[in-house]
Amino acid sequence: MRGAKGQGAAVTLSYQVYFMRKLWLSVAPGRDVKADTILHYHQELPKYLRGFHKCSQEDAVHLAGFIYKAQFGSDRSQLASMPKVLRELVPENLTRLMSSEEWKKVFGRGWGGAPQLLPPQGPRPGATVRILLACDKCRDVTVEEAKVAFLKWICRWPTFGSAFFEVKQTSEPSYPDIILIAINRHGVLLIHPKTKDLLTTYPFTKIASWSSGSTYFHMVLGSLGRGSRLLCETSLGYKMDDLLTSYVQQLLSTVNKQRDPRTSVPASP
Repeated sequence: MRGAKGQGAAVTLSYQVYFMRKLWLSVAPGRDVKADTILHYHQELPKYLRGFHKCSQEDAVHLAGFIYKAQFGSDRSQLASMPKVLRELVPENLTRLMSSEEWKKVFGRGWGGAPQLLPPQGPRPGATVRILLACDKCRDVTVEEAKVAFLKWICRWPTFGSAFFEVKQTSEPSYPDIILIAINRHGVLLIHPKTKDLLTTYPFTKIASWSSGSTYFHMVLGSLGRGSRLLCETSLGYKMDDLLTSYVQQLLSTVNKQRDPRTSVPASP
């Protein structure tokens, strides 16, 4: 890229292009460390911090140590301003459990004014203290190991590797009007928007058909003649349609290969 006339020599800009994984059918954290550390971690972390998963306070405390290490490496100075970086470590729906007053009891002053973790008082320290202890436990863990450990922990959840969509549903009176829909290798998952409890899961084999438009996404469950319907109002119906179609096509391709090993899919150019 060249500067304006008369501003001197050309300016060279370096950049990197990263691709995002669309289908999470055979992702096993730890098997491909390069993909985990470059792609998977950075794709899953924002969804975790936005509070899409059902995450206990204990899980959040444990994972905060890995996230801190991945974010700041060996720089422990950030521990002194933990209240400011808390949103980068803990899901937003859980941060309200952390009282700002707790932080005043967390740190003492060490040699040279360096922050020093105070020992927890009582049999069970507060959540904020336990987050700091979790960060301390990761002192000898590398950044790459921390990213993989984070993925290995959350991959046990049924919502791992999901694309999430907040929609308004009009077909099931027992569910909230606004629900969270997750689409992943398990199928289509309906999630309570506040508690993050899993309301139900529709495997791909139970989905008869689906359609979408600029303002809706509809899905027929069971048989076409006697099945029920899931009716949703959303502006992202086209994305849900495309993702669901891609999962079903990939699974059908895999089944066909297993039935006839001679069947092969042409390689991409």
